[in-house]
Amino acid sequence: MSGAETSYVGIVLVSHSGPVAESVARLAVGLAGGNAEAPVAPAGGTPDGGLGTSAELITEAARKVDRGAGVAVLVDLGSAVLTVKALLAEGDELPAGTRLVDAPFVEGAVAAVVTASTGAGLDAVAAAAGEAYAYRKD
Repeated sequence: MSGAETSYVGIVLVSHSGPVAESVARLAVGLAGGNAEAPVAPAGGTPDGGLGTSAELITEAARKVDRGAGVAVLVDLGSAVLTVKALLAEGDELPAGTRLVDAPFVEGAVAAVVTASTGAGLDAVAAAAGEAYAYRKD
């Protein structure tokens, strides 16, 4: 398949802070070579720029990155998990094939973007992100 025919898994990065989500997205894309093929969208903070999570921003980001191959959603903290789980439970708010990925936020985001940019499927992207828990720093 050529790049034009590949349908890439989309990545949504949900943080309680808009600047954090945006920075992690830039970092992940940069570490993927700066020209990551997979679409990545931050969904941080509230619509008015405050701290928190927003179902509206998450839904908008997921729809923006959906290319039909699935959407991997990585989150930072507790209520972000709950917000994404609630959206998934509703069943029609997020694109079909959206999955909450259990992974560390920064390392998982990098692994997800790098893996998705190879054209890998959602299962492989989720597995790569989850494996980031094993990255030791000692």
